[in-house]
Amino acid sequence: MSILPYPTALSRFTHRTVALLLPASCLLCGGDSENELVCAACIAELPQLAEPCCPLCADRTTHGERCGACLKDPPAFSRAFAAYRYDYPLDRIIHALKYGHQLAVADWCAGRLAPLAGHAHFDRILPLPLHVERLRERGFNQSGEIAKALGRRLDLPVDPTSLLRTRATPPQAELPHKERLRNVRGAFECRTDLTGQHLLLIDDVMTTGATANEGARVLKLHGAASVTVAVVARALKD
Repeated sequence: MSILPYPTALSRFTHRTVALLLPASCLLCGGDSENELVCAACIAELPQLAEPCCPLCADRTTHGERCGACLKDPPAFSRAFAAYRYDYPLDRIIHALKYGHQLAVADWCAGRLAPLAGHAHFDRILPLPLHVERLRERGFNQSGEIAKALGRRLDLPVDPTSLLRTRATPPQAELPHKERLRNVRGAFECRTDLTGQHLLLIDDVMTTGATANEGARVLKLHGAASVTVAVVARALKD
């Protein structure tokens, strides 16, 4: 089992290093961002998550009640939270990390999630894993990079090896809603006894929640007391 602790000294060094790598101009508008990834004006324009929302999956509901999907088939995770709604221009920030290999974005994402996660107790942070073939193609796991940055900010151990993706699947975005659950069923494996532990599972974007739900289901089978899902952005149903 590999759990990566991030001591305070390393955290300070890493944050200084990330600051040096940040562009002098805003990732979105190109204006002066005062060495921040995104300028204050563009931050104010980022799409906010709708309220009220389902207390389990964070999709919009009328009065903050559970949504119909969670009532019909409750997810394996205890709750999910997101920093933003997945929409323009937030999608450009996600794509800069995921496809543009701008790894400084991971620390920015962690900075948005840390205040949302900081008041709860978690034993460890786990990223949703990529299959080894996808990892080889991309060169890194964007969820893993966010998880490492969040671990430094929250001073929590990050466990990138207990949850593995053992079956390659088509990208969820390419599939109709009803096929996504079937697509990821049996795609994950856990090799660690997690009895009684409270876990924070990290991904970049949640759409239907099928992938996070399957990962949480496997973690619960291996003893996890609770699994909370944190994503940078939540895609809401129209």
